[in-house]
Amino acid sequence: MSVKTAVQVTIYLNESDDWDGILRLLRRENVAGASAFHAVAGFNGRNNVHRSSLVEAGGNLPVVIIFVDLEEHVSRVMPQICHLAKKRLIVRENVVIEQNVLE
Repeated sequence: MSVKTAVQVTIYLNESDDWDGILRLLRRENVAGASAFHAVAGFNGRNNVHRSSLVEAGGNLPVVIIFVDLEEHVSRVMPQICHLAKKRLIVRENVVIEQNVLE
């Protein structure tokens, strides 16, 4: 098995942010893989905790986008990501790919 290092980026957003636009950007830029997760509860920064209910309005529930690719691809898209996710927490970390689908 070939072990490869890559970069994983996690973006913490709210429903009201353009998370779908970020996913479309990552697809257009041919990033290896990305997923958006809709949370049932959470908070951004120092804000209050928001929880889902049967009738949710206001777009304050958290959405987390995680994407993974090689360093050169991540570095290429990060300026656009930072522009689309202004004032949002973005975490970047090196990861080990155990099963390679990046080629």
